[in-house]
Amino acid sequence: MQTNIPAINEDPEGILVQTACFALDMDGTIYLGEKWIDGAKAFLSRVEASGRNYVFVTNNSSKNAAVYVEKLSRMGLFVGEEKIVTSGQATIYYLKRHFPDKKVFLLGNALLRKEFLQAGIRLEENSPDVVVTAFDTSLDYQKMCKVCDFVRAGLPYLATHPDYNCPTEDGFIPDAGAIHAFIHASAFRYPDRVIGKPNGDIIEYLTMRVNAERSRITMVGDRLYTDIAAGRNHGLKSVLVLSGEASLEDARSSEIKPHLIFSSVREMIPFL
Repeated sequence: MQTNIPAINEDPEGILVQTACFALDMDGTIYLGEKWIDGAKAFLSRVEASGRNYVFVTNNSSKNAAVYVEKLSRMGLFVGEEKIVTSGQATIYYLKRHFPDKKVFLLGNALLRKEFLQAGIRLEENSPDVVVTAFDTSLDYQKMCKVCDFVRAGLPYLATHPDYNCPTEDGFIPDAGAIHAFIHASAFRYPDRVIGKPNGDIIEYLTMRVNAERSRITMVGDRLYTDIAAGRNHGLKSVLVLSGEASLEDARSSEIKPHLIFSSVREMIPFL
């Protein structure tokens, strides 16, 4: 296995200065819980001052864009929903292109349901054409029975993202991937298509949203298997920050190698 990794806090090829848009993971990259990672606000200010763009990209489909805008405003950053890219939004985009006007059974909470309805997606509880599963924090046994019935019946089966666990300030809670495992145990199917990082559909949606060439978009995140893999596998540049989940040893042992590694986004500022 290849163990060599980029030098820490260096950018010898000028990747960062050539970046038109930074696609930023959130928790572990920009903040931890409700606390800014040191230097993150200064990093965002420097990106804007240089005339370039940034967006936040999250797999978490239990919250809609408005929730993230409100959270960031509580933390002193005032941005609009145009700065937020979620796996839920990317799933809506995919449905409109590949299943137009189809009836969708959505395993998701009220915030995501509202976002789907506002986007014109037809939600259906009893006779859907398509099944979509998300990170449903309102999950109950009745919902699980219903979704397993639809999946078992052979309906097209999409999922917003693959994460098995969601980090919280108290540890981890089961995420969408754990729901997929439950459904597979009963209905013997995994999703036909998973939209979120590290998969290509969310990158296609991101590219459309920011109107930039993939080679000039840089994915910045703390997870090798979602953030960095999304960049590496789909033509973006990738920066691993060591302020969240992944360690330097993880980077050395992983088959997925980032283009650059920084201790945190603060150390990226001099290279912008």
